[in-house]
Formats: sequence, structure tokens, C-alpha cells
Amino acid sequence: MIKTIPLNKLVPSPRNVRRHNDPAADAELKASIAARGLLQNLIVRPGAKGKFEVEAGERRRKAMLALADAKVLPKDHEVTCLVLEDTAEGAIETSLAENFHRLAMNPADEAQAFASLIEAGASIEDVARRFGLTVRFVEGRLRLAKLAPVVFEALASGEITLDLAKAYGATSDQAIQARVFEQVSTGYYAPNPDSIRRMVLSGTVRGSDPRARLVGRDAYIAAGGLIERELFDDEDSEAWADVALLETLAAAKMEEQAKVLAEEQGLAWIKPTLDPYASHDLIEGLVRLPAEPAPLTEAELARLDELDNSYDEHAAILEDEDSAEEAVAAAEAAIEEIERECQDIRARPPVIAPELKSEAGMILVLSRDGTPVLQPVFYGEREVDGGNDDAVEIVSGEAGEGRRRAALSKRLVDELAMQRRDVLALHVASDPGLALDLMVFTLADADTLDYRARSATTLRGGTPAGPIIGFEAKDAAASASLAEFKSGLDENWRGGANVSERFDRFRALSDEARAAWLGHVVGRTLEASLNMAGERRIDFHDHLATLIGIDMAAWWRPTAANYFDRVSKAVILDALAAVGGPDLSGRFASVKKGDLAMSAERVFAGTYITEVEVRERALAWVPEVMRFAGVATIEVEADDEQIPEPTGEAVASAEGANDDNQTPRELAA
Repeated sequence: MIKTIPLNKLVPSPRNVRRHNDPAADAELKASIAARGLLQNLIVRPGAKGKFEVEAGERRRKAMLALADAKVLPKDHEVTCLVLEDTAEGAIETSLAENFHRLAMNPADEAQAFASLIEAGASIEDVARRFGLTVRFVEGRLRLAKLAPVVFEALASGEITLDLAKAYGATSDQAIQARVFEQVSTGYYAPNPDSIRRMVLSGTVRGSDPRARLVGRDAYIAAGGLIERELFDDEDSEAWADVALLETLAAAKMEEQAKVLAEEQGLAWIKPTLDPYASHDLIEGLVRLPAEPAPLTEAELARLDELDNSYDEHAAILEDEDSAEEAVAAAEAAIEEIERECQDIRARPPVIAPELKSEAGMILVLSRDGTPVLQPVFYGEREVDGGNDDAVEIVSGEAGEGRRRAALSKRLVDELAMQRRDVLALHVASDPGLALDLMVFTLADADTLDYRARSATTLRGGTPAGPIIGFEAKDAAASASLAEFKSGLDENWRGGANVSERFDRFRALSDEARAAWLGHVVGRTLEASLNMAGERRIDFHDHLATLIGIDMAAWWRPTAANYFDRVSKAVILDALAAVGGPDLSGRFASVKKGDLAMSAERVFAGTYITEVEVRERALAWVPEVMRFAGVATIEVEADDEQIPEPTGEAVASAEGANDDNQTPRELAA
């Protein structure tokens, strides 16, 4: 029978089948009860001491208790309940039926309901507050309510997914929505949200569109495509009206090209896309496989040597002040062409290990000129137990005893995996020490990771390739000290048999050892940069150097090999003038370039006999491009010029940069 029972007389039932809750859904329920009261009675059963056990409606009871604690409801608020007199077994069955046969609202129904509330005078904020939702969620549902009727009905009936409906909502023009819906309904392939969004945002496609260039005008017309052309249009500016047909033809051509390339490359698969990039959805569930640039052939190495010699010959013309203007212009053009050819030779396609190739795949994108292009990245598919995409077989229990098999849908497996991930993520986020260890270990373990296994995180932090492949400044103080720093890292943890054992061993290292790994994995990710305009400039590097207070002169000195031999005579004389004024540069004005470079090396190494002040300035000097902008220097007057003057500590640091008694970390400090 139905009766009202005070809230403080209601207690949870031990037979209630619901064991897990959703905090967001509970907040929505609480807001709904606060706004409209209890809309559905509870199902209870008489308990001990005049109490009633709630068999169905425990979430509603807890929501009302929370409102009572907030003094929105009184503690003895009267609650409408259906009182059962059946057995405990019957109560469990009732609880199960009440929870099991509940159907979530269709997004179309939600959209209509919210729209009705807005039409009745409620604001979006009111609706969000009353239902415990975000304003963004309500706005999204209201946009669905404005879809073209044919699209809205398809959503309501389950003919299209919520993601597809949202894609149609990318435009507010219902006529366009309806036209695109009709086109894809009669098409030859299943549309995806990206293709729907492209079609509704562009009612027509120009002849210069990458898809149009891929398919070709003749093939499009032969398939029944319509082209609209104004008086002054050409083949690039004309309008292709049947976007759905074009998408179908383009997708088919990309599929065909992907199959051909997969066979040619010996790959397991190639996924095509009509986008100029690999979207997140396309590579979701894939892991990147290791690949290295293809090695240079003997002929290519010989050609690079020829180009290097030719470069030097033309550079000599540029450095010669007596060269004619025509010769200088020709040399500049030749050097530009040499650099372009060198770059083309060194731009090697990636090569994957033979044992991984049969399991690997790539992404085929559509470039902006309409050409299918393979992205230079290899992917592997993450293994999932089971025989097909629709069902996954889960085996529980110990091997050989108590084994139970249950077929779970792929969708359920994915949803459960994401929820389990969130539980783990919350606890990792709440433990900064563990999170730091996990980050450092993951970046360090990338060198030893078994790429056949699925990666545990998306953290990546490898060493940038750099603008010159294979270049190492072995004679530079910082490079040598960095190599020494790396060799001093404790790598005993790498002996673990698997990633879990390696992580446990890594966490067992001392704080100092783990801190050293932190510095290593972060430091090795830095890109190459210079203090100059253009693509080499990275302002954030200057900011970091300013925070640290790096004395560049202590770590890098200009020599004939690394600098002076490779700049013009005028640049060298300017450098000499910067530290010694016109008198010093005048001494070398008539010296030949090769001898000048060697003399300059001695001056800036502090081994050339000169005044003490000049020597100190030379030891602190580095070219402008090597300086970190923002790092403080001391300016003093010398021959009417502003010349950076180092402190005594900077000079001592420069002279002792390679002191064998100091560790790399002490030197950096």
C-alpha cells in the first residue's frame, strides 16, 4: 500500500542490488528533488524498531538526506512510499527489476524537454541548476532541438548517433542539414562525423578542393555529379554541388590506394582519411612503433662530400671582399641550391624493423594538392582478446580451475576500461610523488620499452632529431659533460624482466638518483635554438637561461674549427674590435683569412699576449647568436663602445670549465 513515512524513519536495505553510484548523476538527482520534489515514490519494507528499509529508491533517499543536512528539507520530511509485505527474496527481485528495467532518456527527448522549459520562460541557467547539469550540456541539447525535422527524427529513432547529430548541428541552416542527410542516406558508404561536418559547412566544393583533385572532373561527372559554373569561373573556381557523391568517390579512391600501398610496402594495413592529418579518432587504439631514418647509400654519401666541397668554394667567394657583385650573387644562389639538395638527401623515409613490419600499419592522408601521402609514422594495433570487434571473451578464475567465460560487447569493454582508467588516474593525481616517479620512469624507459606491448601512458619525451642528423660537438665542454652526466646515471633498474619490475626497481633508487634521471629525461627533450630571428629562435629557452643564470662563455668558446673558419673576415674583425677596440682589430686587418681565424682562436682562448683587460673581455665574449637574451652582463666603456665585462667569477668559471675535480652537475651549478 501507499503511505507517507518520515525521512528519518527510512534506512538502507541490505538487499538493495545497487552497489555503485555516479556522483554526477547523484548531483543531478539532488538538484531535481530540490527543484520539483520527489516525483517517484520509494519502495520500502517494514524493518526493526519502526524503521522502513528502502528496497528501491536508495539514491533518492540519500539525495533527500543531503538536502536535509543542507536544511532544504526538514529531517522528518514526509516521503511517499509503496510498502511491500513480501519476502526478502521478493524484495531483492523488486530492487533488481526497479534498477534493471530503467531506460536512459534519448538525447532527442531531452532536447525537446529542455526546449519546452525554455519556451515556458526558464533560462538555460535555470534548467541547468534545476537538473544538476552544466550550462554547456543544456546548450548542446538545445542545439539538437533546432535540427532539421528529418535529422531530429533520425536521432530520436536511433537511425543516427548523437555524434552524427552534433555534426549536422555545425550549421544552423536546416535546409542544408536536410539536403546533406538525404545525400548521405542514398550514398555508398557510412558517413562519419567529420565528413558530415565538412558537408554541412560547405554546401558546394570548389574544383580546387583536394577531394576534387583526387577524384578528377571526368570521373565525378561520369558518376552523375553536378557542376555549377559562373561566367568567369575556371576549373579551380567552379562549384561541385554533389558533396556526398564526391566524398563517396574520394573515399573509395583512397581505400583503393591504401590497399595498393599496403601490398607494395609489405604492411599489415593502411588506414586512409580524407583529412590532411591523422585525427585522434583515427589513431585511437594504436601505438607508435620505433622507426629510424633509412641509412644513406654510398652514392648519397659521396654526393654529400661533393656538395660540401662545392659549398666551401662558393663560401670563399662570399668571404672575399674583392669578389665581383655578379660572382657574389651567383655564389649565393649556388649555396641556396646546395643546401636544398643536402636537405633532400638527408630527409630519409623511416625504416621499421623487419620483425615488426608484418604487424605494422600507416595512415594515408590527403594532401592539400589532392595527392594521397603516407605519413612517416608506423603504428601497431593494440591486441584485444576475442575473435571479433563485436564481442570480447573474458576468462576469469585460476587456470584449470573455476574458469568462467563471458562474452562482453566491445563497447562495454571500452567503457569499462575508461572508467577503470579514471579510478587509477584519480589516485595517481592524488599522489604527487608517485606521479613524478611514473613520469620520469616512463620517459626513461622509452629506451628499453618492448614496443610489442601496449604503452601504459601517452607520455613521450624522446631526443629531438635536430637540424643535422648525426652531428655531435664532441670537443665542446657542455657536450662532454652531458655525456659524462648520462654515464653517471644509475641504470640498474633496467635489468627488470618487465615494465612493472623495472618501475619497482626505479622507485627503489635513492632520491638523488631519481632526481638525476628527472634532469636527464627533461634536458634531452630540448630543441636546438639560437639568439637570432627566424625558425631557430625559441624565446622560452632564453627565459629558462635567465632563470638559471647561465654563463655561456664558461661552456662554449669560439675556435677556428667551430666558428672563425666558417664566417667572413669582416665578422672576425668585428669580434676583435668588440673586445679590444680598433687597435686590436687593426693589427689583423691585413692578415689572410686562414691565419686570421687561428689568431682569433688564440685571442678568445686567452692565450694571445695582450692587455689584461682585453684578455678578460675576450674570455667572456661569445657571438650574439650564442648568447641567451636576458642573461645579465656588465657593460663597460672601451674606445667609445659598450663592451660586455665579465665578473671575476665568470672568468674563473671560463678558465676552469673542464676542471677534472668538478662533476658535470657541479659545473652546471
